[in-house]
Amino acid sequence: MNRCIELALMGTGKVMPNPMVGAVLVHNGRIIGEGYHQQYGGPHAEVNCLNSVSFEDQLLVTASTLYVSLEPCAHFGKTPPCTDLIIQKRIPKVVIGCRDPFEQVNGKGIEKLQNAGVKVLTDIFEKECRELNKRFFTFHAKHRPYIILKWAETADGKIGSGTEQRLLISNEYTNRLVHQWRSEEAAIMVGTNTALLDNPSLTNRHYTEKQPVRMVLDMNLRLPKNLQLFNQQEKTIVFNSAKQDENKNILHEKIDPKEKILQQILQSSYKMGLQSILVEGGAQLLQSFIDTGLWDEVRVIQNSKIKSKNGINAPRFDRMNTIKKETIHSDTIHYYTNKPVNK
Repeated sequence: MNRCIELALMGTGKVMPNPMVGAVLVHNGRIIGEGYHQQYGGPHAEVNCLNSVSFEDQLLVTASTLYVSLEPCAHFGKTPPCTDLIIQKRIPKVVIGCRDPFEQVNGKGIEKLQNAGVKVLTDIFEKECRELNKRFFTFHAKHRPYIILKWAETADGKIGSGTEQRLLISNEYTNRLVHQWRSEEAAIMVGTNTALLDNPSLTNRHYTEKQPVRMVLDMNLRLPKNLQLFNQQEKTIVFNSAKQDENKNILHEKIDPKEKILQQILQSSYKMGLQSILVEGGAQLLQSFIDTGLWDEVRVIQNSKIKSKNGINAPRFDRMNTIKKETIHSDTIHYYTNKPVNK
C-alpha cells in the first residue's frame, strides 16, 4: 500500500477533480504490475497497472492480489468502471486503502466486487490514503474546497511594510516552491488590498504544471482593470456585491454583503467544482478565514534575517498543531493543520 501511495503522488496537480490513485498487482510477494492515475480523463490506476503486466506474467493475474489506494469505481464516468475490469480479469483478491466518498462510488465498488466473488480487504493504511486525497475527501464530505492559508513573515512577525513599498520577504528558492504549490491547487485567492498594492499575476510561472483559477475579493469593484489579474491569460473570478456576469476569462460572482461572505465564496466554489483554494493574502482576508475556522492548513514562510518593526502584523492563530517544518536557506517553512496532530 505504501507503494500505491508513492505511485499516486506522481499524479499530483494533474488529475483534479479526480483523486490521486495508485495500484500494485502482486503475485507471491513479487510485483508484476503497477500504475497510477496520470491525468484527468485518462485511464485509472487499475487500468494502467494491469496494462503494465508483461506478456510472460499474464497467466499469473488470476492468482494475484491487487492493491489499490482508493476504492475502485463502479460507475461510467470519463472511463468505464474499474470494478468491471477487475472482475473480467478474474483477480481473486483486492486490498483497498480507503473508501471513495464520491456519492456514485461510496461502497458500491466494494459491494460489486464482493458480489462477483472477489475477496476484499478494506481500510488498509486508511489514514495515509485519506491524507493522500485530503482535498477530494474534504470537497465531498464538507461540500467546500480544501483551504490552505499561506503567507511569508519577517523574523519579527510582519507580513508587509504598511506602506505602498512592497516588502519582499521569502527568498528565490522558496518562491519557486510557492509556484509549485499553486500548481497543486484548483484556485488561488487574494483580497482587494493585496491585488491593488502588489499587483500579483497569481500564476505559477516558475513551474511548468497547470495554472490555478485566480480569485479576488473585491466587494465594491474598485480594482482598476489594468491589473495583472485581469489580463485574460487565465480565468479570474471576482467576488463582489454588484454584478453577476462572465466576459471571456473574467467571471463576476455576486455575493450578498449582508450574509456570511466567506461561506458564500466557498459555496460558489463548490458549485464550480473547485476542490481547493490557496489563499495568499492579505492579512485581513487570511484572518477572516482563521476566525471563522474555515481553513485546513496554514503554511508560514518565516525569514530569519529580515525585520520590519512598523509593518503589518501576521495573522494570529494557534500554532500548536504543527505538521512539519523545513528550512530553505534564510527561510523556514512551518506547516500547520486545523486539527490535533497525532504524535
